[in-house]
Amino acid sequence: MKGPLFYSKILLFGEYGIIKDSKGLSIPYNFYNGALKVDENPSAEAVKSNQSLNRFTSYLEQLQNDQPELVSFNMHALKEDVARGMYFDSSIPQGYGVGSSGALVAAIYDKYADNKITVLENLTREKLLQLKTIFSQMESFFHGKSSGLDPLNSYLSIPILINSKDNIEATGIPSQSATGKGAVFLLDSGIVGETAPMVNIFMENLKDQGFRKMLKTQFVKYTDACVENFLGGDIKSLFKNTKQLSKVVLNHFKPMIPEEFHGVWQHGIDTNDYYLKLCGSGGGGYILGFTEDLEKAKQALKNYKLEVVYQF
Repeated sequence: MKGPLFYSKILLFGEYGIIKDSKGLSIPYNFYNGALKVDENPSAEAVKSNQSLNRFTSYLEQLQNDQPELVSFNMHALKEDVARGMYFDSSIPQGYGVGSSGALVAAIYDKYADNKITVLENLTREKLLQLKTIFSQMESFFHGKSSGLDPLNSYLSIPILINSKDNIEATGIPSQSATGKGAVFLLDSGIVGETAPMVNIFMENLKDQGFRKMLKTQFVKYTDACVENFLGGDIKSLFKNTKQLSKVVLNHFKPMIPEEFHGVWQHGIDTNDYYLKLCGSGGGGYILGFTEDLEKAKQALKNYKLEVVYQF
């Protein structure tokens, strides 16, 4: 048995901000993917994944009992497959901010949900929000608190524009230019990040009035501007606003940036060779980079592993 592939995602803009109603833009990233599988001779990793799926199944059963109006699953089939050793075979790195649990949630919903909303339907805002709510509840098993966006992106495999908590839509993004000098890239921090502790730090910080004010007047302001610039293809403004966003994150989200990258982060701002921002919740995993000159950025970051996500 092997199920369909579900891809990783990248939240280009909006990490943390979307909790406070900033705009956000999430795109599928087809470099990594995962699928549900059953093997004759499972590896140690497959066995571990199967044990995790077993716990997830109990959680989903509880969710279905608590909120029958939200979602129901074919529990019989799911339990049977898990008992047969089903696992999630994934190339998506965990704790890297590219949606490893999101792809798993999408795969389970796709295969086992009753009356599921499919990609082929006319995806109205109501349906998108309904899916997001279901996915948010499902993914909370992994993170404690989830917006549901990662699984939504993985399930639909289309760019999603978040206007606010209750206003999301499928969107198109400007087409890529394979010869473009400008690029969005992933920088590998070499450290696995944990989502829950980072979200907890953010939630603690929200209790501080100064932090809340900074979010509103700076973080959300520049995040919204970046989303609009990117979708509108206004590259000049995009880099101006990304630089500001990069500064705000370095000043106010230090715990989310691995210590050895504080200098690298500042260097980009000082030289304008590249600008860095969080990819997902931070604390490790990937860091997202924006550059107007990819060769320059590669030179400046030659000691690190870069993966180009998008060129313009």
